[in-house]
Amino acid sequence: MQLIIMRHGEAGWHSDDRQRALTDAGRIRAELVARQISASEDWRPAQLWCSPLVRARQTADIVGRVLGLVAEERSFLTPDDDPAQCLDMLQVLGEEATVMLVSHMPFVGALTTLLVEGHRRGIPFGTAQAVRLVMPVAGPGCAELKGFLPAHH
Repeated sequence: MQLIIMRHGEAGWHSDDRQRALTDAGRIRAELVARQISASEDWRPAQLWCSPLVRARQTADIVGRVLGLVAEERSFLTPDDDPAQCLDMLQVLGEEATVMLVSHMPFVGALTTLLVEGHRRGIPFGTAQAVRLVMPVAGPGCAELKGFLPAHH
């Protein structure tokens, strides 16, 4: 299984956290990362999942447009969700699945750490940052971190 985990692009401030929208800079950077994903066969997902919150949905829509995928909202990808529920959904997909998900901190850090290191301490993600994980099965400590985007030069 291959899993790409991306944090949403930079968002402005809003009194309702669920309604925070991407800034112009957030849109630009999300598209840059989407183009980098598109340019690499190793990174290309077959499915795109996103949090229902506005900023993640907007990021996923940009990624989907570039990759030719339709983003599917998943209720278990919000900032404070338990990564175990996402893991349960990934396990159903099987070892050949290639999935990208767009979510938030602290969720993306907790999920990545759970899959790579087997605990939930959580690594930090910058906005519009993505990682690529490869794992024989979706399980704690089963993933190997294969790359980061945006690429560092």
